[in-house]
Amino acid sequence: MSFFTYILRCSDDSLYTGSTNDMEKRLHEHNHLKSGAHYTKIRRPVELVYTETFETMSEARKREYAIKQFTREQKIVLMKKSI
Repeated sequence: MSFFTYILRCSDDSLYTGSTNDMEKRLHEHNHLKSGAHYTKIRRPVELVYTETFETMSEARKREYAIKQFTREQKIVLMKKSI
């Protein structure tokens, strides 16, 4: 099983960072269900713009925390490096 840290671009052009073990399901939740994060629920639709893959959820959560400390500009640089 893989675990993911991801960045979403919201409809207001803000960025949201999260982690999950099922990227497709989580993206669907963010865009369509009440179980999506409140932040993204009010900024739909969201678009997946960046992912990293890890072997454990602990690693994914640590990376999520690290990315959440980044400035918007640092997140954009990170996203551009993955292209």
